[in-house]
Amino acid sequence: MPQDDEKTEVSEGRIPTNMRTLMLLEALGHSERAMTPTELNASIGLPKQTVHRLCATLEAEGFLVRDGDGKGLRAARRARLLAAGILHAGWANIARHQVLSEVATATSETVNYVVPEEEGMRYLDRVDTGWSFRIQLPVGTNVPFHCTASGKIFMASLTPKARQAFINTLNLSRHTGTTHTDPEALMLELKKIAKQGYAEDNGEFLDDMVAVAVPVKDPMGRYVASLAIHGPSQRMNMHQARDMVPALQLAADKLRDTLFV
Repeated sequence: MPQDDEKTEVSEGRIPTNMRTLMLLEALGHSERAMTPTELNASIGLPKQTVHRLCATLEAEGFLVRDGDGKGLRAARRARLLAAGILHAGWANIARHQVLSEVATATSETVNYVVPEEEGMRYLDRVDTGWSFRIQLPVGTNVPFHCTASGKIFMASLTPKARQAFINTLNLSRHTGTTHTDPEALMLELKKIAKQGYAEDNGEFLDDMVAVAVPVKDPMGRYVASLAIHGPSQRMNMHQARDMVPALQLAADKLRDTLFV
């Protein structure tokens, strides 16, 4: 009788070569944590040698990176840029911008689509308010995780264990008098954010800025991006910002249904 490895080799032969890398990346995309080559092998059913070879190639090319323990693998910058680029391109980009425009019109404030990167939360898309007096944070700007509404809603999407590990890597630098610089206080706030479904920034990043953010999720309920509204505190207070959360949540649902058809 054929051995298990021989059975797997036969199965592998039925999978087109150019699909194997995509299957590996897909398996990582479905996981909430880093995966070892052995775990990936169990997930996609390719021979160990093939999975190890693919992982080594993707790591060398900058698509995967080793986790802190040196064993698990997770998506690196190049893979995330690829995913973001696919979503950013073509009709999806246009449709996303239209949804942001609807919210900006309804609220008369600046609306931002923000994604996490190594340098912080990056503004990927935005629609400015019609007010001449506004906060200038153009597309391409990176802002901190720990003191922005968009960053905190991202961190709140992580599991409690992952939140703690992530916070332990951050430099909780003080930007204003209300910036969270204590890890325990930040953890408590993230727990509250995860429960209520939105995050606030009441002058934590910039003294004169108020902001709220909600998560944009995929059909499986996984965080994809932050959808945020911000404005100068001279015109918008925190109570007014909270009143805009339902409009943001409706827009986030619309983005989910639009981007993942």
